[in-house]
Amino acid sequence: MVEPKNNVIRLDELDMGFAEDVAKVGAEKINLCIQCGTCTASCPSGRRTAFRTRQLIRRALLGLRDKVLSAKDLWLCTTCYTCLERCPRGVDPTDVILALRTMAAKAGHMLDRHKMVSGFVIKYGHAVPVNEENRKLRASLGLSEAPPTTHTFKEALKEVQEITKKTGFDKLVCFEWK
Repeated sequence: MVEPKNNVIRLDELDMGFAEDVAKVGAEKINLCIQCGTCTASCPSGRRTAFRTRQLIRRALLGLRDKVLSAKDLWLCTTCYTCLERCPRGVDPTDVILALRTMAAKAGHMLDRHKMVSGFVIKYGHAVPVNEENRKLRASLGLSEAPPTTHTFKEALKEVQEITKKTGFDKLVCFEWK
């Protein structure tokens, strides 16, 4: 996230109800955060990228809705839950990130790659479709060529697709039914 050169936050940028909105979306414990930095220090993604869990949570608590929801860094979390396991206050930082992602997606800030993967889930029932290479690998390991999921049970795929339609997820990720 790029900060203004003078780090000045204008009052018109603040949404004092933002943290409460985040809590309502599934991050009930966000207000317990004391900004100790344990989440960021333990984050494997943060060691290799610009992702800083504590910074996103702080901005959410400050009410910087637009900056948080439009931040590309928000999508760098791998949801490994290391931060959740180590948080001394039980904030569940991963839940905060997931709640923020939900809000960002609804506000139209989802990355194209995430939309693409979401399209795979709708089309195949999996984020990673089982292709010929994966089928051969599974067979070489003594597994069935297709896992016992939507690849084997076509009715389950229809159910996944119906759920995405009923919830509007297909529209959220701009999935085109063909």
